Amino acid sequence: MDWIPPQERERFTSALSNQLVCVTGGAGFIGGHLVDALVALGARVTVIDDLSNSDTSHLATVMDACPDQLRFVQGSILDPVALSSGVEGARFVFHLAALGSVPRSVEDPARTWVVNATGTMRVLSAAHKAGARRVVFSASSSAYGNNPELPKVETMAPEPESPYAASKIAGEGLCRAWSGSYGLETLSLRYFNIFGPRQRAGSAYAAAIPAFLSAYSEGRSPTIFGSGEQTRDFTHVNNAVFANLLTCAHEGSLSGEVLNVGAGVRTSVNELARVLGSHSGASGVEPEHAPERAGEVMHSVSDIGAIRERLGYEVVTPMDEGLEKTAAWFMARMSHSDRGRA
Repeated sequence: MDWIPPQERERFTSALSNQLVCVTGGAGFIGGHLVDALVALGARVTVIDDLSNSDTSHLATVMDACPDQLRFVQGSILDPVALSSGVEGARFVFHLAALGSVPRSVEDPARTWVVNATGTMRVLSAAHKAGARRVVFSASSSAYGNNPELPKVETMAPEPESPYAASKIAGEGLCRAWSGSYGLETLSLRYFNIFGPRQRAGSAYAAAIPAFLSAYSEGRSPTIFGSGEQTRDFTHVNNAVFANLLTCAHEGSLSGEVLNVGAGVRTSVNELARVLGSHSGASGVEPEHAPERAGEVMHSVSDIGAIRERLGYEVVTPMDEGLEKTAAWFMARMSHSDRGRA
C-alpha cells in the first residue's frame, strides 16, 4: 500500500480501523484490490459475491493472513438472505457487484438489467434496513456515450449506447433516490477503463489490456476491434481504490452525487497495443483488426476536477507506471504458469 500518500493513510486508518464494511463483488478484480486496502487499513470486511465471474483464490490468501478481518458470503445480491447477511452491521457498503461488459449486455440485456439495476436497488434497500451510513456505487463512464465533447464532465446529459450503460445510469438514479427518499448517504463513482494486476483475460468479454497481454505472452497478435483510433482514459486500479477510500474519510454528507474516477489522459487503442507490446517484449507482433463492436463509444477521457474538489482525489498511479507494472505482473504470472506445466 505504498501508493497511498502517508497523510491520507493516516486519515483512512482513523476512519476505517475496526469498522465493519461490506464489499459486494469483492472477489472480483476491483473489489479484490479494494478488500486488500480495507484490510490493510484495519477494517473488518464482509464480502458478498456469487463467483459467477471470479473465484475465491485471492480472498482465501487474505483470509489466511487476516482471519479476524474478512468474512465471505457466497451468494447473489439478488438473494435477499445472502444480501442481508452481507450488509449486516456494515457502516460503509461498497457496491461493485455487476454484470460487466458492453458486448455481453448487447447479447443479454435482460440479465444485465436485472443484476445491475434491480440488484443495485436491492443493495440500497438492504443497506438502509441494516442501518448503514453510506453506500458507494461503482458506476461507469459508458454513461457519457458518444457525446463528442471532451473531456467528459459530470454535468453532461447521459447518452447510453448500450444496455450496460443504461443499467449503470439507472443505478446512479437509484442512489440519488435512496438519498432523497430515505436519507441514506450515497455516491456514484464513474470509472474510466480501470486496469491492473489480477484482471481476467480468459474471456470473450475481457478488457483490452489483459486481452492484449494474454496474446503477447503467447506470441499471438492481439485483436483490436475497429480502427484502433478510438481513445480511452486507461486508469490503474489503485486510483479506483483510492477514490473509494476517500469516501470513508469524507466528513461531509453525500446525497447521490456522481463523480468521475480517471487519470485524465487520453490514449488510443493502437498506442496502447504498441506500449504493451514493448513492455511484454513482443514489440514485433502486429495487432489484427476486427469489425467494431456494437455499443462501443469512440472517444473518452475524464475531467477529474469535481472529485478533486469534493473528495481530495489525485492520481496516485499514473497510466504509464501502471501499464509497466501490470505488464510485468502479467508476464511474471505467465512465466510461472509455464514453469508449472514443465
